[in-house]
Amino acid sequence: MADAAIHSHDHEDNRSFFTRWFLSTNHKDIGILYLIVSAFTGLIAVLFTVFMRLELMEPGVQYMCLEGFRLFGSGGDVCTPNGHLWNVMITYHGVLMMFFVVIPALFGGFGNYFMPLQIGAPDMSFPRMNNLSFWLYVAGVLLGVASMLSPGGNDQLGSGVGWVLYPPLSVLESGMSMDLAIFAVHVSGASSILGAINIITTFLNMRAPGMTLFKVPLFSWSVFVTAWLILLALPVLAGAITMLLTDRNFGTTFFDPAGGGDPVLYQHILWFFGHPEVYIVVLPGFGLVSHIFATFSRKPIFGYLPMVWAIIAIGALGFVVWAHHMYTVGMSLTQQSYFMLATMTIAVPTGIKVFSWIATMWGGSLEFKTPMLFAIGFLILFTIGGVTGIVLSQAGIDRAYHDTYYVVAHFHYTMSMGAAFTIFAGIYFYIGKMSGRQYPEFWGKVHFWMFFIGVNVTFFPQHFLGRQGMPRRYIDYPEAFAYWNYVSSWGAMLSFASFILFFGIIFYTLFRGAKVTENNYWNEYADTLEWTLPSPPPEHTFEELPKQEDWDKAHAH
Repeated sequence: MADAAIHSHDHEDNRSFFTRWFLSTNHKDIGILYLIVSAFTGLIAVLFTVFMRLELMEPGVQYMCLEGFRLFGSGGDVCTPNGHLWNVMITYHGVLMMFFVVIPALFGGFGNYFMPLQIGAPDMSFPRMNNLSFWLYVAGVLLGVASMLSPGGNDQLGSGVGWVLYPPLSVLESGMSMDLAIFAVHVSGASSILGAINIITTFLNMRAPGMTLFKVPLFSWSVFVTAWLILLALPVLAGAITMLLTDRNFGTTFFDPAGGGDPVLYQHILWFFGHPEVYIVVLPGFGLVSHIFATFSRKPIFGYLPMVWAIIAIGALGFVVWAHHMYTVGMSLTQQSYFMLATMTIAVPTGIKVFSWIATMWGGSLEFKTPMLFAIGFLILFTIGGVTGIVLSQAGIDRAYHDTYYVVAHFHYTMSMGAAFTIFAGIYFYIGKMSGRQYPEFWGKVHFWMFFIGVNVTFFPQHFLGRQGMPRRYIDYPEAFAYWNYVSSWGAMLSFASFILFFGIIFYTLFRGAKVTENNYWNEYADTLEWTLPSPPPEHTFEELPKQEDWDKAHAH
C-alpha cells in the first residue's frame, strides 16, 4: 500500500481557528466549509417545504393568513389567504435549493475536498481563488436571505415570482426583494464559475505521474464535466437575469412586447442554462455513487470507459434539450419534434450508467452499509424520476401535465431524491475520512429508512394528483384532491424528522464517534488515492508525488 513517505508532514497543523477557517486556501478546509454552509441553507429551504406541506394538508387555507401567520391552524378564526407568503415560500425553496444547497454541497464540498486527493494533487491550482469562490457563495446566501426579508410585491416582504423568475411578473413586481434575488444568483454564479475554472485547471494540469485521462477515478471525471457545464451555462443565466435587472430598473424592454421584446425569449435563455443545471446538480452524485457501488460490491466498477463517455455524453446532450420545458409556449411542430427526440436520446447515456451500476452489484459480495443503502435508494428513485421524465418528454402528454403536480413529482424524484441521496451517501461514505470519526451504523440505517419512506410517501402520490389535473404552486385546492395531499404532507413530516435526525448523527459522530484508526476503513475496493491517506488527512497532502503503484492496481502486478 501507500508508502509513509508520501505523507511526511514534519510540522503539525498550528494555525489558529480564525486563520484555518476564515482565511483558508486549503482545498480540504474549503470543502468542509461548503458542506457546512449548504447544510444550514438546506435547513432553511426544508423548513419552507414543511410549512408548504402543512398548508396543503387539508383544503382551505389554515396557516398562511393575511391576519398573520399561524403556527397551529386558524381553527374557527377568520383567515384571508395570504397568497404572497405562499409564493415567497415556493420561490425561496427553489432558489435556495438549486443555487445554494445542492451545487455547493456536491460540487463545492465533495468536489473541492476529494478531486485533488483522487488525482494526487497537493491542492487546487488556484488556492486563493478557491477561498474567493467560497466567500462569494456565502455572500450569495446572505443576499438571498436578505431578499427574503426585504420589501417585495403586495406591500409585503420577499419576492413571490417562482424560482425561475419569469417575466412579466418578475419585471412588474415592486420593491427591492427581486433585485436582491437577482444579485444573489449573480454572486453565486460568479462563485461557481471561479470554482469551475479552478477545477478544470487542476484536473488537466495536476494529475499524479502515470495518471492518464482514462485512469482518473470516476468521481473526478464527473466533477470535471460538471465544471465545464457550469462554465458554459452560468454566463447564459447571468445574461438573462441582467436583462431582467435592466428591464426592472433602466427602462429596457427585452421581455416587454410593448417595446418589441418577448417574454418567451427569457424562457429560452433561462432554460438553456436550466437544463444543463439539472446535470450540474446530479453528475457529481453519479461519480460518488460509482465509487460506493464498487466498494460495497467488492468489485471494480463495471465498464469504466463507457461510464466516462456516458458522463461526457450527458454533459454534451444537456445543452440541446432545453425547450422541453416550454412545449406550451407555441413552438412549431418541427421544433417540438426535435426537442422530443433529443430529450429521449439523453436517456441513453443515463441508462448506460444505471445498467453499469446494476452490473457492478451483480455477482458482487454486497455489504449493506449506510452509504450503500443511500446509493441503492438513489438508483431506484432516480430511475423512477427518469421514467417519468420520458413520459413528460412527449409534447402531447406534456400539454396535459405541464405545471401540474406530475412535474413536481418528476423533478423531485431526480433532484430531491437523486441529488439528496447522493449527498447523504457521500457524507456517510467519507465522514470517517474527513473527521477521523465514524458514524453510528444503526442510526445511519434508521436515517436512511425514515428518509426513503418519507420522500416516497411525499412525492409518489403527487403523480396521482398531477394525473387528476391539480396545478402546482397553488395555496388551495378543491376537495377532490384532499386525500393524496394529506398522505403527501405526512410523508414530508417524516422526511423532515429524518433530516433533523441526520444533524443529530453528524454532531454525535464529530464529538462522540468511534475514532478511525486505519487509512482505508472500508475494504480494498475503495482503491482511489484518498484511501492511502491518514484519517483525517494532514494539512498538506502529497508533498511528494504519489507513486503509480499506490493507485493503479494493474501497474502494481
